Order: sequence, then structure tokens, then C-alpha cells
Amino acid sequence: MPHRSFIGIGSNLGDRAANFREAIARITAIPDTRIVRQSSIYETEPMGDLKGAFLNGVVEVETELSAEVLMRRLLALERIMGRKRVKGRKQTRGKYRPRIIDLDLLFFNKETIDTRILKVPHPRLHERRFVLAPMSELAPALIHPKLNASISEMLAGLKSPFRVTLARADLLRPQSSKREASTR
Repeated sequence: MPHRSFIGIGSNLGDRAANFREAIARITAIPDTRIVRQSSIYETEPMGDLKGAFLNGVVEVETELSAEVLMRRLLALERIMGRKRVKGRKQTRGKYRPRIIDLDLLFFNKETIDTRILKVPHPRLHERRFVLAPMSELAPALIHPKLNASISEMLAGLKSPFRVTLARADLLRPQSSKREASTR
């Protein structure tokens, strides 16, 4: 029986839309895994002292992989796409860094996982409108197993100063489709 999981996707470096499309394509190619649904894409003000807005969204996937194996695959996709993770927790320029791509395992079934390399549910998802807004499209009634609150309840109660807006629909069309649309 497949596992139901949710993956957060974000990018704020380079061609953010191309990075987002590539991440979706690469997640689709993970063996024994399929994307069931995809949220709208949101443009998000960066947190901390970062420059450049993020594109964020969430995909719901069904997978035969364990949570640990799925997370390893997501980390490998980040590396393939050019993400460089900082080793350890000491970061010289603040907590947040620009990212070509960021893939977070937000939920895995209704499990709570707390290991050195994997924390599920994602430990800060309840503080992030850029996660809760797209999650509320896909699973508004999903209950956070630690906080005992639904996605929609957490979103309604969130007091975050960071603006999150729907991205333009054409932003994620492949480049050839954009050119064809502009010539019509």
C-alpha cells in the first residue's frame, strides 16, 4: 500500500520557474513514486536578510519508498540541481540562504519521525504561510500529529509578517509555450 506524503518545493535563485518545473519532473521520475496533485504556485517574500522572492508550492505524492529513502532521493535531486547545503548548523550570514531548489518532506502518512537526518512533520511548517497556503489547497483537514490542529486551522491562526501571493499562471509554462502564447 503506498505511503501518502507531501513535499514542499521552493526556489529563489536563477530561473525560479524553470527550477520549479525541473524539480516536479525529477520528483515524477523517482521510482515507485507518483505525484497525485500539485498546489498552485506562490510567490513569497524571503525570510531573514535574503534577497529575491521565492516560488513555493507543495505536491502530494504516493510512494512505495520509506520516508528515509524518499528524503535521501530528494536531497540527491537538490544536489543534482546545484544546491549546496552548508554542513552543520554554524552559518556565518544568518539562518536562511538563497536556494536554487529546496525540497522538504513535510508529512509522511500520519507519522512522526525524529531522527538526525529527518524530522517529519517538518518542524517549522506551522510557522510558514508559504507552506500552509499551498498545503491548504491539497489537504485542509489534515491534522498535524504533534500539534493536533488541521492545516486550515494553523493557516487561519498564523501571525506571519511575510507576504505570500499566487504566482502568475504563465510563470510555470515552459518557455516555448510562453512564446507561442505571446504571438497569438
